[in-house]
Amino acid sequence: MGPPRRKVLATAEETLTPPDDLSASQQIARVIKATGNNIYAVELPSKESMLVELPARFRSTIWIKRGSFVLVDTNAMQDRENKLRGEIVNVVRDEKRWRKEKYWPKEFVKQPAAASLGDDEDEDEEESRVGKMPSSDESDA
Repeated sequence: MGPPRRKVLATAEETLTPPDDLSASQQIARVIKATGNNIYAVELPSKESMLVELPARFRSTIWIKRGSFVLVDTNAMQDRENKLRGEIVNVVRDEKRWRKEKYWPKEFVKQPAAASLGDDEDEDEEESRVGKMPSSDESDA
């Protein structure tokens, strides 16, 4: 049986609103991949990657996709003797709202989706011939 609905809703509501300020040990990070057992590889704004743990209160209530952002506390795991270097304190669900905060890192600039897709399509259009009929010029040769 899962957690009570009121607990799930409270956790979800908590992740919607960004905090007013971050402590010295907290940083926003981008999720690179889920490594298993509630452990995630994240990338800090300084391009440094590290392993962080998802606390029990978020498990089975909030799902984290690759490329999404989380708030990491690096002091939470200092007393442990393992590879984990932090703990996820909050999950960025309303990214637009979080980006307006003064502590949002400038390294995590939002990439325009239309511009990046347009460039790739031009290259693929010229090179890829998979699934296409050969031109009439090639069949005569």
